[in-house]
Amino acid sequence: KQNLKQNSKFQNMKLVDSTVQSFQVAKVFRENTDRINSLDFGSSGELLISSSDDDQIVIYEIEKGVQKRTVNSKKYGVDLIHFTHTRNTAIHASTKIDDTVRYLSLHDNKYIRYFPGHTKKVVTLCMSPSDDMFLSGALDKTLRLWDLKSPNCQGLMNLTGRPVAAFDPEGLVFAAGVNSESVKLYDLRSFDKGPFATFKFSQEKDCDWTGLKFSPDGKSIMISTNGSIIRLIDSFDGRPIQTFTGHMNPKGIPLEASFSPDSQYVISGSVDGRIHIWNAEGGHKVCVLDGDHTGPVQNVLWNPRYMMFVTACTNLAFWIPSIEDDGV
Repeated sequence: KQNLKQNSKFQNMKLVDSTVQSFQVAKVFRENTDRINSLDFGSSGELLISSSDDDQIVIYEIEKGVQKRTVNSKKYGVDLIHFTHTRNTAIHASTKIDDTVRYLSLHDNKYIRYFPGHTKKVVTLCMSPSDDMFLSGALDKTLRLWDLKSPNCQGLMNLTGRPVAAFDPEGLVFAAGVNSESVKLYDLRSFDKGPFATFKFSQEKDCDWTGLKFSPDGKSIMISTNGSIIRLIDSFDGRPIQTFTGHMNPKGIPLEASFSPDSQYVISGSVDGRIHIWNAEGGHKVCVLDGDHTGPVQNVLWNPRYMMFVTACTNLAFWIPSIEDDGV
């Protein structure tokens, strides 16, 4: 297996189909005893944070390919973890006691602030890419806007169903997906006036929407589901662009998908432990990779700065392209 320090030479590599097909597992971590439920890279791409159903938060250093430290959240549990705009703080949803969102200092494992208000499980959490605002949405059919500096909710939207949400790459607009049938776009500075655009779709028959993500170039929105389907729509007019299928998900598990940093590829796990990658523009499947995952791969995430991605079941795998690949 190659040393992950070689990642630095991949930073300026261009992604093409042959390079994507050459990705292989460089390192596997087996720190967790239960399902890894979320992953997030810091904006520099140098650190990865994971949360797991075993109540562990693990931080990894990408270039060294090592586990940096582990923080336990035994009292409240942990899900949907995200770095804030510093390396040593994060926000996360809770799995025990209540449905409060928590703001954690990773340096000394102390909570800086609590964000109470949700009365049912938080199912979507996203940090603004540009400032200290973040969004949380829950099964109580509300979407809440927060500022890290205040425990008070900055905005509340009552919805008709389960929400999913995402900020655009500039942090000026956010999208809310409602009831697995509509995407509403809001201007962050005047969200209380309601959405400035609403895209309606036929309600999904065999699955629910479980995630939204803007592409890094801001041109499209990816809709993840708990079925074997991923949708890509135009972020300006809501026009359907692509539908990606073929990954296994017969049990209705939420599978998170991810864009490559150049917005050209979409990656998803599957219940059989394999990784599927599609060309976002052409719509064709580029490859199916086998990472020897022992369970369903619910979380995949492309590094925003380095030529690598990570995939997780109970184990976590770091992937990099083969050095022998012609594209290098």
